[in-house]
Amino acid sequence: HPRYIALEKQTVLKAHQDTQEAMRKLSTAVQQNTRSLPEERQFMAELTRLELLYGPVALDIVKLALEGKKEEATAKMNTECRPLLATLLTASSAYEAFNNKIDDDNTVAAAVDYHQARSVLAMAAALAMGISMIRSLVRSLGGEPGVAADLARAVAQGDLSMPIHLKAGDSTSLMAQLKAMQEGLASVVSNVRQGAEGVSAASAEIAQGNSDLSGRTEQQASALEQTAASMEQLASTVNQNADSARQANQLAVSASKVAVQGGDVVNQVVHTMKGINDASRKISDIISVIDSIAFQTNILALNAAAAKEIKSLIDNSVDQVEQGTTLVATAGSTMTQVVSSIRRVTDIIGEVSAACNEQSLGVAQMGQAITQMDQVTQQNAALVEESAAAAGSLSTQAEQLLHTVEVFQLGAGAALVARNRPAVAAIAAGPRSPLAIRSATVTKKGGRPSLASASLSVPKLSAARKAPVVAKTGNDQWTDF
Repeated sequence: HPRYIALEKQTVLKAHQDTQEAMRKLSTAVQQNTRSLPEERQFMAELTRLELLYGPVALDIVKLALEGKKEEATAKMNTECRPLLATLLTASSAYEAFNNKIDDDNTVAAAVDYHQARSVLAMAAALAMGISMIRSLVRSLGGEPGVAADLARAVAQGDLSMPIHLKAGDSTSLMAQLKAMQEGLASVVSNVRQGAEGVSAASAEIAQGNSDLSGRTEQQASALEQTAASMEQLASTVNQNADSARQANQLAVSASKVAVQGGDVVNQVVHTMKGINDASRKISDIISVIDSIAFQTNILALNAAAAKEIKSLIDNSVDQVEQGTTLVATAGSTMTQVVSSIRRVTDIIGEVSAACNEQSLGVAQMGQAITQMDQVTQQNAALVEESAAAAGSLSTQAEQLLHTVEVFQLGAGAALVARNRPAVAAIAAGPRSPLAIRSATVTKKGGRPSLASASLSVPKLSAARKAPVVAKTGNDQWTDF
């Protein structure tokens, strides 16, 4: 407070003036005393010289302390004031010892009292001024110099927990300024620690997100492998179906030809059977005529001619019957071949149906794998969004941490982190493109090439087939969007 500073200044000046007046009176008394010894005059001259040196130094220390220059005042007190004060006290003690030595029993009591009084007065004046100066300096420091040194040493070692006790209303002393500095440093360190904890937490989130993303990428590669295997299985089944269809077509053509041949044979059988039927009718007519003639004429010659004709007709009928039997056997064989071909066609159609069912299952499995791949891709995109947000938060906290550290002013030879720190990449606010899968190389039997990066293109097929692999999502709490 200005009033407090003015009172302190007046007190110090008055103490200095009183000390100067006491020294002047003591010097005058020594000079005017005709019985003073040369050694006594030398001691007095030395005390006067030391007082002239000590007084300005003490006043400068008080002035610096009252002006708020605590460190300069402390340094001047340690380097100049204390050595001069020690020398002054030593000279005063030597002067007192000298006076005690020269006193003898013949000196009158008044002279003895006078010399002792002068010594005591000189010592009292010097001690009073020194004590006054020290008390004023301690008051301006706000505490003992050793306490201030211990506090500075603790701060230099990073210990900001050392308690500082101030007097009521003390806000201008060196200790008060040191306490304010300690509190400011503690606040800065607390902010830096919080920023570091935030950076650590964001880094942990990013690491966890990258781990989840890696797992989903592996699952996506497994789903792609499953899709490729299903495609290989589907291609193999399609080839089998094509072969079966070709065989069925050939068998159908062959069966058609056999059926045509069978039809021709049947037609021939029909014509033959018609011929037999006609011959039978003729035989029946002839027999009727013979019966009528035999009944009417009973002529043997006519009966012989008729019998010969009948025999000829019977032979023709037998030939026709044998030929019909042969044709029927041929037709039966042809129909057997037709039935066998139809059975083979039925079996091939059954195989085609089973292959179609297998194709349907393969297509369903491929659809499920593609759906899971789509879910994993969406989850990966959401994870990338969260990773980007965590990276943005990490960048913001790093900037705040740097701004907090920039409060400190370093020396010219120290490297400034704020000037040399790398630029933080800006995070785009617009929509992000889906992640490209980098090199999920899967080597399969039969020389199948690796699954490509950057896009989900259809992989090439190989002859080898693998067991289907169910792609599972690693973390189902992600929200699809």
